[in-house]
Amino acid sequence: MSSPLPADAALRPLTADTIPLVAELGREIWLTHYVEIVGRAQVDYMTRQRFSDTYLRAYLDNGSHWLDLLWLGDQAVGYCSYALLENGTEMKLEQLYLRHDHHGRGLGRFMMNHVEAQARARGCRMIVLGVNKRNQSSIDVYHRSGFTIREEAVTDIGNGFVMDDYIMEKPLA
Repeated sequence: MSSPLPADAALRPLTADTIPLVAELGREIWLTHYVEIVGRAQVDYMTRQRFSDTYLRAYLDNGSHWLDLLWLGDQAVGYCSYALLENGTEMKLEQLYLRHDHHGRGLGRFMMNHVEAQARARGCRMIVLGVNKRNQSSIDVYHRSGFTIREEAVTDIGNGFVMDDYIMEKPLA
């Protein structure tokens, strides 16, 4: 059972000033969580791409992609990003990351509820996401949140690396 949500938890949109913070936070989380799953070389390759200034700036003033930082008081402890898919009826949860030392406090659920609310507000009927097949802890969380596996996908991401994922979905009522 998770603890009550801290009263000072807040989600705030990415700004130009917080881009370095997201990059630092993302690298920290990836090094803690993903090295065992995909290896250090792939983590290094993916974090260089996903946490580059150019990549993160694409979220600023974008009408179909969003990134929100999770704050506890004045400390950023996680973030979520999501995008409206071209079909207009699905929202893709692109990233939902939380520092390991903040797990079990209801913060992941807080971010998931936020993404679901954003999807509903935009008329979406479904949330989809990709999760590495070996990332069992996250798969379990998504199952508990109402997601089911839609399909499997292997995506070449370059440099000899692939993302070997389950594509999961959750209908919105």
